[in-house]
Amino acid sequence: MAIAVNIEAPKIIKRYTVNDGVAIPKGTILKLSGASVNNAIASSGDGDVFAGIATEEKTASDGITEIGAAIDGVWDISQCGTASTAGAIVCLSGANLVRSAAAADLLTGAAFGKLLETGTINVQNRVRLGLV
Repeated sequence: MAIAVNIEAPKIIKRYTVNDGVAIPKGTILKLSGASVNNAIASSGDGDVFAGIATEEKTASDGITEIGAAIDGVWDISQCGTASTAGAIVCLSGANLVRSAAAADLLTGAAFGKLLETGTINVQNRVRLGLV
């Protein structure tokens, strides 16, 4: 699926540790990974815990082991699952994909943003990141 496209500039950028041998394109949705609270990798599955959206490109084996990730702002992000109404809370659902959050996602902290328009499946929809 398509990477996230920034619409409204983020104000909060967090730094995460990443694997030097992995390429991460700018706009990739990242998830928390590993035992350390500061490790992130590209999102890949339903139920991943959101870490942020890569604000810079990371080339594989370039010697860099940190990346900046936005945790706010407005982004166009692809949606999967079922169509959603504007205002729906979203969570990760795969590689660069979101879906409407269920009650369990709210309880586990997986929810991370809100749809700003009626969400259509397999189309990039506007999402405001931040606390829900």
